[in-house]
Formats: sequence, structure tokens, C-alpha cells
Amino acid sequence: MGLSILDLFKIGVGPSSSHTVGPMVAANRFLDTLIQQGQLEKTRQVRVELYGSLAMTGAGHATDTAVILGLMGEKPDQLNPDQAPDLINEVRRSGELMLASQYPIPFVEDQHFHFLNGHSLPKHPNGMTIRAFDEAGLELFHDNYYSVGGGFVLNEQETDQAASSPVIQVPFPFNNAEDLLDIGDKTALSIGEIVLENEQHLGRTDNIRQALLNIWQAMDSCIKRGCQQTGILPGGLNVRRRAHQLHQELLNRSEDQRDHLEVMDWVNLFAIAVNEENAVGGRVVTAPTNGAAGVIPAVLAYYDRFVPDSSQEGICTFLATAAAIGMLYKKNASISAAEVGCQGEIGVACSMAAGALCAVMGGNNRQIENAAEIGMEHNLGLTCDPIAGLVQVPCIERNTMGAVKAINAARLAMKGDGQHRVSLDDVIETMRQTGLDMQDKYKETATGGLAVNVVIC
Repeated sequence: MGLSILDLFKIGVGPSSSHTVGPMVAANRFLDTLIQQGQLEKTRQVRVELYGSLAMTGAGHATDTAVILGLMGEKPDQLNPDQAPDLINEVRRSGELMLASQYPIPFVEDQHFHFLNGHSLPKHPNGMTIRAFDEAGLELFHDNYYSVGGGFVLNEQETDQAASSPVIQVPFPFNNAEDLLDIGDKTALSIGEIVLENEQHLGRTDNIRQALLNIWQAMDSCIKRGCQQTGILPGGLNVRRRAHQLHQELLNRSEDQRDHLEVMDWVNLFAIAVNEENAVGGRVVTAPTNGAAGVIPAVLAYYDRFVPDSSQEGICTFLATAAAIGMLYKKNASISAAEVGCQGEIGVACSMAAGALCAVMGGNNRQIENAAEIGMEHNLGLTCDPIAGLVQVPCIERNTMGAVKAINAARLAMKGDGQHRVSLDDVIETMRQTGLDMQDKYKETATGGLAVNVVIC
């Protein structure tokens, strides 16, 4: 299995991994191909076509601005979110885009950017086409790109080759949770240790421990930024940021105002802070998606701040274990709300966080697997119906629910011996089937559920 921990956790920008990060990556890849083919200097016009869920909720998810920034050569992990509005405003003011930050070409959104509502590309609901034209208006190159969740992008050729693509050899290959448990039985390694051993052979980093600590630092910084900011979230829903006020209330509580569930208030705060930052296009960690970016940081912050004897080693174990569980969903089901609903985002993040927390609380592999199973079992069927296509309502609060549910799942699993009736593999397959059965209006299209039953004035 060639997936890396760093595939599941990517430092990027909000508000969406599939609708913002993925399209920006697709635009980057389009530029790379133009360069490789020697066509970049000949390009005098670019046209972008969005299909499916990208077309229907792309405006609310900043897909248009993400693609424009990507065509300018900006990358999700390097973009300064504070500078992005100025870059976009200059394109709109001047009607000119600096392709790959080098070549000015005309770019007027009404002419060169098309939201094709009601149309889809065949391979995935999140499809887009980017075309390059020369001075005479002749097409130089085009490709279809599919943003398949979590910032992963495949082009047309790769979707056909995905099943037959070569897999990097690792010491402990696994395809499902049963494989992980068998490897653990034979080697006495924990699930986190298995993934960390594999990571050494993937060539993604020379120091995976430091890379994991960098991911946690980015998550923690996002929580802290979210706690400092005030105001109204963009997009027209007039949702007021709450994290700052919640933080101040928690800090200023007197002894007689505290109760046994105060820790839950802190977990809620952590998740809200992250997802408010995500909603404004701030720096977040895709974990495994942006829509669910607050769940894992909130549970990891709970471990860091409230679990006795928490440590940097525990943080690495948490993220490695969470990644192992995320890999199972990525391989055997989906982490894309446009494909399987929000069970593929909040549900997967909850499952990952539950198993990871169980691991750092001393759970064995079977208890970890049980915790991850509980985390998803009680998110099955969760729909994705963002109001106005914005990652705000119900998305921000939904992250708090996923985080609290993950903590409860870990605690339930720790009270057992790891033996349980429904396996993690069973629940992953059930999630996949449920996603196939779910109507498209509940899959990030803003055409069902809360998106149509809440009046926007």
C-alpha cells in the first residue's frame, strides 16, 4: 500500500480540500504539463470548466479563486492566505492573469471560467477540465482532473490506471484492518508502529517524526489563531465567529462556574476554532479533509492538554495511528463527501481520531480497531448538505460533534477487551454501500437537506 501519512495530513488552506485544495493542485499540475510539453510560452488563453459538485457548490467553496491562484503558480502548502484576496482582486481588476507567475494572459471569469451545473464528467462527481489555447485560438492541450477527496487529484489517464499502478514495496503491506491486526499479532508492533515502519520506505521525508510534529504544530497554530479572531464569516450567511468568545469565557470561569463536563467545552472550542479558520480560507491541515479539519486537531489537543503524561512521542503515535485508519477508508471506500456524503468526511475523521486516541491512552490493536469502528458506526448515513454551499452550517458544529463522539468511542473501546460484533472492515464496507445508495442531493450539491429547508434572506 503506497499511501503515506503525509497524504492523509496535508498543510493547506480552506475552505475545502476537494473544492479548494484539489482544484488548486489540478491547476498546478496543468501548468506542469504545459511546461513539460513546451507549451507554456505559447499559451495565450486558458479556459476552466467545472462539473458536478464542483460546479454546484464551487462558488461557496472558493473553487474559482483556488483555480485562479493555482494557474498563477500558487501552491496550497505555500500560499499565504492573507495575500490571496489581493492576488484575486488584481486579476479581477485588470482582467489579466500571470500564468505560472510569468506570462500575462487575459482572464475574465465570465468568459474563461464556467460552472456547468447539471453536467458531470464520468469518473467522479468532482470533475473539471482545463484547456490551453494559442494566439490563434487553437487548443494546445486539455485534460480532465478529478478532485477525489482530501486534496487528492487524478487526471483522466490516472483514473484508468489507478487499479494497475505499481505499489511501492513496504515491509508491512496491508489492505484492510484484518491485515493490520494480523501483522500486529505476528510482529508485536502497534498499528502506529506498523505505519511508521512502512513510512521509512516511501521516501516522502527523511525525518517522519519531525514531519508529524510539524503537522501538529500547524494544527495547534490554527486552533490558537481561531481563538483570537472575531467578526463575521464570509459568504453571506452572516455567521458570527464564536471561538474567541468561547475561549474568553472558559479562561474567565470561576471555580463555582466549573463542572465535570468543562473539558467538553474545550474540545468544542478547539474544533470550532479550526473550522472557523477553514471557513475564511486560513491555513489548516487537511485531516483527512478540510470540511472535517477540526475533528482530529480537537481530539489531539484534548490529548495534549488534558490526558496525563501526554508527550511528543504520543502525538506522533496519535497521528500515525489515525493515518493508518484513514488509509483503510481511502483504499476501500471514500473520503469525499461528493461521493459518499459527510460520513466520508466527519465520519472518517471521527473514526481516525477515536482509534488514535485509544492508542495513546494505552489501548491494544484490537481496542484501537474497535474504537475506530465505533466512531464510524454512529456516523453512517451522515449527509453533506451545506447551506448556500458554504463550509459553515452545519459543518462547523458538526466537527464538534465528531470530536466529542471520537473521545467517547475511544473510552468505550478502552472499557472492553477488543472483542466486538461489527468489525472495522464491516463498517467501512457498509459506509461505502451507504454512500452508493445515498441520493446525490445529499452529496455536497446543496440541493437537499438543510441546504433547501433553511431560508436564506
